[in-house]
Amino acid sequence: MQEFSFSTRIFFGEGALERLRRVKGRRVLIVTDRFMVQIGTIDKVMTYLTGCEVSIFDGVIPDPPIEVVAEGVKALAACQAEIVIAVGGGSTIDAAKAIRAIAKQTLCAEADHMECFAVPTTSGTGSEVTDYAVITDNARGLKYPLDSQALRPPVAILEPSLTASAPASVTADAGMDVLTHALEAYVSTNANDFSDAMCEKAVSLVFRFLPLAYQDGEDLLARTEMQNAACMAGLAFNSAGLGINHGLAHAVGGKFHIAHGRINAMLLPKVLAFNANLSHVVGGEYSLAAKKYQRIARIMDFPAATVRLGVANLISEIERLNQMMQIPPTLRAWGADLSKVREMRGELARAALADATYATNPRRATEEEAAVLIDQITG
Repeated sequence: MQEFSFSTRIFFGEGALERLRRVKGRRVLIVTDRFMVQIGTIDKVMTYLTGCEVSIFDGVIPDPPIEVVAEGVKALAACQAEIVIAVGGGSTIDAAKAIRAIAKQTLCAEADHMECFAVPTTSGTGSEVTDYAVITDNARGLKYPLDSQALRPPVAILEPSLTASAPASVTADAGMDVLTHALEAYVSTNANDFSDAMCEKAVSLVFRFLPLAYQDGEDLLARTEMQNAACMAGLAFNSAGLGINHGLAHAVGGKFHIAHGRINAMLLPKVLAFNANLSHVVGGEYSLAAKKYQRIARIMDFPAATVRLGVANLISEIERLNQMMQIPPTLRAWGADLSKVREMRGELARAALADATYATNPRRATEEEAAVLIDQITG
């Protein structure tokens, strides 16, 4: 038996922030980062919080460490918030989800009924609808994916105008994170008809609208569709799971401080080739992953008369997208210390295979095979 469910109410499109007007006379903690405060995004959000007692915790940083979550819990306790509103990218939403979950466990009984609104300002993680949050242990250089239904925000507000301030590089990284989510969930061992439908739509939206959002940040149609794609991919992987791409991204990105979407994008063509496993065809039958990649290629009208052709062209189009958005193909091009990468090769491979996201990858990998995938992006 399988299950596909989501309890988050999703308000999307221009004017979605109007939903906040229903929050009247409540104690609110806005969880965000200093950049969102500086550019006026928080002021814009606060105009909708009529009669509310609003406190702001703006201490979130990219890849939020455990210490930031602890500070956020203190801020929440100090203002006795009834509602947490996360305004920012995936890191901010992850931090807010962790802050709320810990507060519900450690603070007074009233905290158990605390609401959470997720207001993403990037189109990438889909964290506004998932049970996951990634928290960093800086002392060990590791990223930990937390997984609990208690983390899922009850309300998501997808206001496209809030993503217009995202720089082109952030748009690119976040968009490729969406594509990685969709393609990993699509071939996951837990994939199902419902998650597949979300993945197929998300992939088609990314290939069509990510280049437009990258080239013109003020294109609100492109911004709207990328927000929808991110949300749908989040719903898909929340049900189906992810794969080795994310396991490797958590390991390598955590150690070398590479933006999560960017390292995902660098790995994605290599992981697709690994999962398709075209060199190992049993009885003339390709792997299910390879056949599903072919199906995606057909949906996108890439040449895909055969499985091999479909897989090759899907990989080629991903590489083209990366190149168009100036995402480096290798760690060398990115500027990593290659001697350190090679020194840590085995450690990174082991961390990737121990990552919770690897559990649903369609192809099992040995430690050496995982290390070879790292080699392929080292350069």
